[in-house]
Amino acid sequence: MKLSKIILSTIAAAALLVTVSCANKPKEAAKEAVPSVTNAVAAENKGPLLELNGDSDSGKAGALQTVYFDFNSAQLTEQTKNTLKDNADFLKKSETIEVQVEGHADERGSVQYNLALGEKRAKTVKSYLMGLGIKVKRMSTISYGKERPLTFGHDESSWSKNRRANFVITTK
Repeated sequence: MKLSKIILSTIAAAALLVTVSCANKPKEAAKEAVPSVTNAVAAENKGPLLELNGDSDSGKAGALQTVYFDFNSAQLTEQTKNTLKDNADFLKKSETIEVQVEGHADERGSVQYNLALGEKRAKTVKSYLMGLGIKVKRMSTISYGKERPLTFGHDESSWSKNRRANFVITTK
């Protein structure tokens, strides 16, 4: 009986060791691949080294910037349009990049209402970018409604940061 427990413990420890050592290898390979993609995009844009491993909320989606909306609205303001023009310029220079536009809302309102509002925001952004010459096949949309707030708080300062459409690079 004791021998079987020792054998089972040894097998479990070996399996854990193999799992941990294998789990680290793909991460290392991924880290090595990122600089070359980042350098290629920087060279293509003839600009500084850009990080392409995140979203526009984190500042890790190249020059793509998150855009913000007024309360209960999916209309683009002049400031939002200017930001989207800059985003379109970046996408035109980086023709291999594909993005997902994520629509978000603040915490007020029902889940269903905010999912619909987030979808309207994402589709409005996508449509505007199409009008600026970005091909539809390079963009997808999704709505998270109020489910993925950028900031937590129950005041206008927090709510205004959560009423947004951000960009995630899906293909480099």
